[in-house]
Amino acid sequence: MTVPRYRDPAAPVPDRVRDLLGRMTPTEKVGQLNQRMYGWDAYERARDGRHRLTDAFRAEVAAFDGMGALYGLQRADAWSGVGFADGLDARDGARTAAAVQRYLVDHTRLGIPALLVEEMPHGHQALDGTVLPVNLAVGATWDPALYADAVAGAAAELRARGAHIALVSALDLVRDPRWGRSEECFAEDPYLAARMTEALVEGARRAGLAVVLKHFAGQGATVGGRNSAATELGARELHEVHLAAARAGVAAGAAGVMAAYNEFDGLPCVANRYLLTDLLRTEWGFEGVVMADGTAVDRLVRLTGDPVSAGALALNAGCDLSLWDASFARLGEAVERGLVSESALDAAVARVLTLKFRLGLFEEPLPPAGPATDDLPDPAELGERIARASVTLLSHEGEVLPLSRGLRRIAVLGPNADSLAQQIGDYTAPQRQGDGITVLEGIRAAAASGTEVVHARGCGLVGDDVSDVPAAVALAAGSDVAVLVLGGSSARSPDTVFDPNGAAVTGSGAPTGMTCGEGVDLADLALPPAQRALLAAVSATGTPVVVVLIQGRPHALPEPDASVAAVLSAWYPGPRGGRAVAEVLFGDAEPRGRLPVSVPRSATQLPVYYNGKDHGYRGYVDQSAGPRHAFGHGLSYTSVVYGAPRLSHSRVGVRAPRLTCRVTVRNTGSRRAEETVQLYVRRLSGGASWPRVRELRGFVRLSLAPGAEADAVFEVGPDTLASVGRDLRLTVEPGVVELETGPASDRTRGARLEITDPTPNPT
Repeated sequence: MTVPRYRDPAAPVPDRVRDLLGRMTPTEKVGQLNQRMYGWDAYERARDGRHRLTDAFRAEVAAFDGMGALYGLQRADAWSGVGFADGLDARDGARTAAAVQRYLVDHTRLGIPALLVEEMPHGHQALDGTVLPVNLAVGATWDPALYADAVAGAAAELRARGAHIALVSALDLVRDPRWGRSEECFAEDPYLAARMTEALVEGARRAGLAVVLKHFAGQGATVGGRNSAATELGARELHEVHLAAARAGVAAGAAGVMAAYNEFDGLPCVANRYLLTDLLRTEWGFEGVVMADGTAVDRLVRLTGDPVSAGALALNAGCDLSLWDASFARLGEAVERGLVSESALDAAVARVLTLKFRLGLFEEPLPPAGPATDDLPDPAELGERIARASVTLLSHEGEVLPLSRGLRRIAVLGPNADSLAQQIGDYTAPQRQGDGITVLEGIRAAAASGTEVVHARGCGLVGDDVSDVPAAVALAAGSDVAVLVLGGSSARSPDTVFDPNGAAVTGSGAPTGMTCGEGVDLADLALPPAQRALLAAVSATGTPVVVVLIQGRPHALPEPDASVAAVLSAWYPGPRGGRAVAEVLFGDAEPRGRLPVSVPRSATQLPVYYNGKDHGYRGYVDQSAGPRHAFGHGLSYTSVVYGAPRLSHSRVGVRAPRLTCRVTVRNTGSRRAEETVQLYVRRLSGGASWPRVRELRGFVRLSLAPGAEADAVFEVGPDTLASVGRDLRLTVEPGVVELETGPASDRTRGARLEITDPTPNPT
C-alpha cells in the first residue's frame, strides 16, 4: 500500500501540505481554521475518577471531520470553573491530551492531529503548573537571559502535558497604566519589550514549544486605558513605538501572532489587511499563523451585518485561525457566496497545516513519553530569582533598610501582607494549600529567632472602611519598624462575572477584591481610601514605615503626606515572591529592580511615559507634568557614580555607522552594587519626524564590589541609531544625536555624535 505523500516524514513540508490540501473537502478545510471549543468542555471526570472525552468534543470533531486547534484543555481558573476537584493535573493532562489526538487520528478520514493551544501568560495556567511573576515584574529585572531560562522551564512542563502552542502577552506596552492589563506588559518602552519578547520566543523554542504573541498591534494605546477600546494611533506612532516587540518576536521565530481587539485606522486589527497582510506578511516576510483573539471575529458582525461576511472579512484580511467564534465556521458559505476565494481559503489552511508539520504532529501526535525538563533549569526556582531581581527600591530616607536582624519587633501590616492570591496576578490557576510564600511568611522566616513578627490586615484592599486601622496602629506603635504591604490585586473569585472571552465584567465598578486584570480598568490610580488612611495612621505613630507595593500596574504616588522611610515595588512577584521581598528587605539580596514604566503622581497628569515627543512643554500650573519616578529608576543600598560617556568616534556615516560607547561606573559605597547601566539616544537635529525626548537603545548589567569600578561598553551600530524614516521603514538618518548613559532616563549624561550622509542632495 502506497503511503500518502503527506504521511512521508522525509518529504519537504511544502509538498506534504500540497498533497494534504488536495485531498481535503471544503468542510475539512474550514475545520482546520476553527478553534471553537473551550478545552475544558472536551473532557469530564467519570465515576471511576478518570477523565474521558465528552459527547460535545466528539460532535465538534464530527462537524468538520477534524479539528484545527483546541484551546485551553489544561486551563483552570475561576472563569473556566475548573479546579482540583474536576480538573487535570500534570499526569491526567498528558493522558487527556493523548486521548484527544488518538480520537482525531482514529476517527477522522485524514487523521489530522489538532494543535493544542494553552495560555502561558507568566508560567502556564494549569493545575500544578509553574507560575512566574507577571510580565511587568519580568520587565523590572532588565534581564532577558534570566527570563529566557524561566520560560524554557515552564514551556517544557507545558509541552510534557501535550501542548504545542503557548499564548503569551508580549507585544502590548503600558502607555496608560489605568489599563487593567498593564501587568501583562513588559514595559512602556519598545526596546525593553522587544528584548524580553526575543527572550520569550527563544526560551519556549528551546523546550520545543511554539509561541503565539499577543496582541498585534497597539492594544496598549487604547483611549483612556479602556480595555478593547479604540486607539488614536497614527501610522508613525504605530511604527515608532508599538511594532518593535512584534518585529523582534517575528525575527526570533515566533510561530504566530494574535490580532488585537483594538482598531487601527478605523478597522479592528482582526479585519485590518494592512496590519495582517501588507505589513506582517509582505513587508516582514512572516510565514506563521495569525490567530484571532477570543470572539473577535464574531464582533465584526457589527460591521458586516451577518456572520458569513464577518468571517470573510477576517480571512481576507489575513486571519488564519479563529478563537471561540461561530463566524469562521461558516467560511464554506463565504466561498459559495463569492466573499472568499478558494485560493484565499487554501492559503490560510496551508499555514495551519505547515505549522502542524513543522511541529512534528503527524509523526508524534501524542505528548512526549516523559518530561522534557532534564536539561532545563527549575522554572519555580527561576521564578523566585525573577521576583528577587524585580523588587525595585523607589525611595529610601535614612538608614532603615536593610532591616537589622537585631530588631526586637516588626509589624507586618496591610491587605497584601498575607495573601498568596493577591501576589500572583491574573491568568493563574488555583494553587494548592500551603504552596507559596506570602510577604508575612517570608519576613517571619528571614527574621532572627529573637525577633517578634506581628501582623494585622489593617484594612480591606478596596473601599473606605477603616474600622480595622486602630488594631494595626497599636501593633505599629509598639514595634521597631512597620512593613506596610499595600497595592492591588488581580485575584479572581467564583463570584467574579465574566465576558464570553474571559474578561472580568466590571460595569461601573470593579468586582470585589479586584483592582487590576483583564477588564478591570481604573479611572483613578491612587491607592484606595482605606489603604491611604492606614498609611497615614501608621506613619503618625512615629515608627519607621517601609511600604511594599504588590501591584500589577504603577499606582500613582503623590508627594507623601506622611513620613515614609522607604517605598519598594514588588509588582506581582509570584508564589514565592514573599521570600524574595524579605531577602531584599533584610539585605540578603541587593535591590536590583529598575522601573520598566514611569510612576505617575496622579492619573490627571497622564501620559507620563518617558519617550514622548520633545515639544518643550513647560508643565501644568497646578502640578508637575513629570512622573514621581522615571522610567529606569531604581535605588540600591550603596552609592554609585557615573562618568561621562566616551565615544570611539564623534562622526559616522549613515551607511556603516559603527562605534563604541563606554562609561565608567564606580561603587563609592560599602555594599555590592548591582547596576543596570542604560544607553539612550536623543536626536538633536535631522530625522523624518519630530524627535522624542530620548529612546532606550541598550542596557548592561554590572556587579561591583565596594570601591570597585568598571566600564559599561555598548557596541553602537545601525540597530542602535535607526529610526523610522519617511517611508515608515527603519533607517539610519543623517543628523546630530546624543548618546546618553546613566542609571535612569532622567539621570543621564550625553556625548554628541554626528551622522553624515555623503550622498549629495539632488538639485
